[in-house]
Amino acid sequence: MTINQQTKLAGLAMTALRSNFTRLSRPYKLTFSITYSCQSRCLTCSIWQLHPTGELDLREIKEFAARNNYFKWIEITGGEPFLRSDIVDIIRAFKDSSKDLYLLTMPTNSLCNPDAVVGKITQILELGIPKVSITLSLDGYRELHDKIRGIPGNFDRVINMARRLHELQATHSNLFFIFGYTMSRFNQGHLLETIQKVKAELSWATYNNFHVNVGQVSDTYYKNEKLDLAPDRPVIAQELGEFIGYRKYEFGALPTVETAFLKKLQYYVKTGKPPMKGRSLDVSLFMDSYGNVYPSIMWGRKIGNIRESGYSLAPMWNNDEAKEVRRLIKEGREPGAWTACEAYQTLVGHIASLL
Repeated sequence: MTINQQTKLAGLAMTALRSNFTRLSRPYKLTFSITYSCQSRCLTCSIWQLHPTGELDLREIKEFAARNNYFKWIEITGGEPFLRSDIVDIIRAFKDSSKDLYLLTMPTNSLCNPDAVVGKITQILELGIPKVSITLSLDGYRELHDKIRGIPGNFDRVINMARRLHELQATHSNLFFIFGYTMSRFNQGHLLETIQKVKAELSWATYNNFHVNVGQVSDTYYKNEKLDLAPDRPVIAQELGEFIGYRKYEFGALPTVETAFLKKLQYYVKTGKPPMKGRSLDVSLFMDSYGNVYPSIMWGRKIGNIRESGYSLAPMWNNDEAKEVRRLIKEGREPGAWTACEAYQTLVGHIASLL
């Protein structure tokens, strides 16, 4: 790791540590849906049924990045992020503006042209962001994943993309990737079977290459409030326990946070209650592809729109609506959820939870 990379990592760590003791004057993490376009036909999500128009264009995103140049962690999401032909330029805009940017995270359904995606990921890696993490969505073994995602051959596309990224790691040390498995009633009881099928395809794959979430309902993000995703809680609680037991200990900040996330995910699964208060509108926020700003992907309480604020977050960060959201969080009235998009910064904002 170069001195510049170490400096950026230290900056992220110190900011996260400071968030344990005081409310930050501005967020260090941005979750940004750059498009709601998606080729998947998921049983767990209704984003694919949208036909988005009027989304933020590159000029607007560059303006936003320039006026809010303090992010240390950016999560790009969708829809399918790689459907935006200008994704490299979008990320370059944030990298050039937020000089302390250390971590970039992105999911993909692996349905775009693999050569084009690998080419774009290579360009992104060469921008010089110290850590770029790609999540390959994978919700089951071959037949099950294709059924849940509604696209024949999707499993094989994911495996192919994993092979390509594994090869890319040999020349780009800043690349990290994992499989993202979302538990729901559609795949309950099949997590370990799925991992074994992946290991049969990829000799290097381990349990540590998998990140597990539980399907969430959100009228703001997933547009799936009418869908029945709820799994049998005892079944997936047992699955999670077995999965955690198979994972190997890894030293480092990210593995430590991931382990804490999974253990508290067990609590959430068993009780249906979030294990701790969130840090929405304190350390992080969610912005959709139209510039609407929300506390999180799970909470559809809009606090403003960047098109109406000159592309700056400052006017809305302390407006009356933002203050009301923080009051509700303090009183424990935030909508209950436990998903990685929000949980990671919550965990590092409660440092004792990692011990």
